[in-house]
Amino acid sequence: MEDFPWLSVLIAVPLLGALLVGVLPRAREELAKQLALGVSLLVAAGALVMAAGFDTGGPRFQYEEKYWWIKQFGVHWAVGVDGVALVLIVLSVILVPLVVLASWTEDGRSGGVDVPPKRSVKTYFALLLALEAMMIGVFAATDVFLFYVFFEAMLIPVYFLIGSYGGAQRSYAAVKFLLYSLFGGLLMLVAVIWLYPLSAKPASQGGLGHGTFLFSELSTLNIDPTTARWLFLGFFIAFAIKAPMVPVHTWLPDAAQQSPAGALVLIVGVLDKVGTYGMLRFCLELFPGAATWATPVVLGFAVLSIIYGAVLAIGQVDLKRLVAYTSVSHFGFIVLGIFAMTSQGQSGATLYMVNHGFSTGALFLIVGFMIARRRSARISDFGGVQKVAPLLAGTFLIAGLSGLSLPGLAPFVSEFLVLTGTFSRYRVPAVIAAVGIILAAVYILWMYQRTMNGPTVEAAKGMKDLSRRELWAVGPIIAIIVAMGFFPQPILNVINPSVEKTMVRVEQHDPAPKITGNVAENGARP
Repeated sequence: MEDFPWLSVLIAVPLLGALLVGVLPRAREELAKQLALGVSLLVAAGALVMAAGFDTGGPRFQYEEKYWWIKQFGVHWAVGVDGVALVLIVLSVILVPLVVLASWTEDGRSGGVDVPPKRSVKTYFALLLALEAMMIGVFAATDVFLFYVFFEAMLIPVYFLIGSYGGAQRSYAAVKFLLYSLFGGLLMLVAVIWLYPLSAKPASQGGLGHGTFLFSELSTLNIDPTTARWLFLGFFIAFAIKAPMVPVHTWLPDAAQQSPAGALVLIVGVLDKVGTYGMLRFCLELFPGAATWATPVVLGFAVLSIIYGAVLAIGQVDLKRLVAYTSVSHFGFIVLGIFAMTSQGQSGATLYMVNHGFSTGALFLIVGFMIARRRSARISDFGGVQKVAPLLAGTFLIAGLSGLSLPGLAPFVSEFLVLTGTFSRYRVPAVIAAVGIILAAVYILWMYQRTMNGPTVEAAKGMKDLSRRELWAVGPIIAIIVAMGFFPQPILNVINPSVEKTMVRVEQHDPAPKITGNVAENGARP
């Protein structure tokens, strides 16, 4: 099974599917949806078969493929997955068919206001498949230049999904998203190109003697500290924008408010993870010294993102903007775990990426269902919904409680690992970050109370409960959230070996428990 080009096929199939959906006659909307769903299910099945064959005790990167692409510039079509990349690819392929199913009757509309789409329904589903191919590619790329190509190529389908199928201010939101992303991408491009002459230097000067963009070779470079810090910043700023971190987060609330709900699940649930994945993979392993140098500042911005995002979420009156600001806070936890430089923190951060994708994906899907029924995203236009739509209210409650990391639901384990791993090395940031847990309870429970409890508003009295199709879209995510809350170990078994390799590369070790008197600080007797 290792010899089969799994990753190339998983990238090619949704691209081919997007092409087939795109060339269908405009009037064949139902066929376009069926084809998109079939292709996405096929990709999901293939990815799960590949994941089942992943050997947690084997080489770090598996299912590797390497072919020359642009030989004169040392660029390869090189793909492969370690445990971190694998779980993020699985997250992507599970969410896409559920998004297709959830968007079946929405025709790609925003749901917030009745703004007609600029493009056809078939184009919407073709863009979803194209985005799926880019997401798989960006996590699978083991050539840094190829990673950059996928990193930028993702902008194309997302730009059209927002700009063609969003709300009244969709053009503004799409352009803002594009400009922020292009600015970060330009900085990263400079850093990527800079790596080539560094690798071409003789071995006596810290190079490899030949120009390359292969991650496995670049990670062995001996780069002088000043240069490494500039390169680190080029990569980090691009990833911080994508993540998104304060203060380069402002594109997300606007994009969230204007995006169609289905596309928004992929933008926040998967696309933004490219930023935190890039920090863990490239910022730490290509520039370990610079990452250590920048850690105090990065931790400060991570804590700021946690508190700032949570406080702004509490004050929102729009459902989509509220959930978007919760994601700013959650990404602060992920970055905190990555730069805590502990195995617990980094394993927790990686697990948090997966759990956040499912948790926020469920929230955005359910919010989309609510908006489609009420034709409004304003919290004040809801109230007493649980009396007329108990299934909708129940799934909304579970998704919301997972957003505040309630024990027994998936995000709790990852948030606990992040805070524990951070506290063992950086106590003050961990303590401040823990305040975000309290704020999360405020914005989630208050949102639920205002929309689901109390007297039913007049306009919501005829609101329909979740349909069978909608249950099939959101039900699997709820099941995953509950299952991973009680049994996350299989995912951690996949993640941990890769995290250990990262820790070795940055030359960091988990702090040993300090002994005070006869009792260890962690409460265990020596």
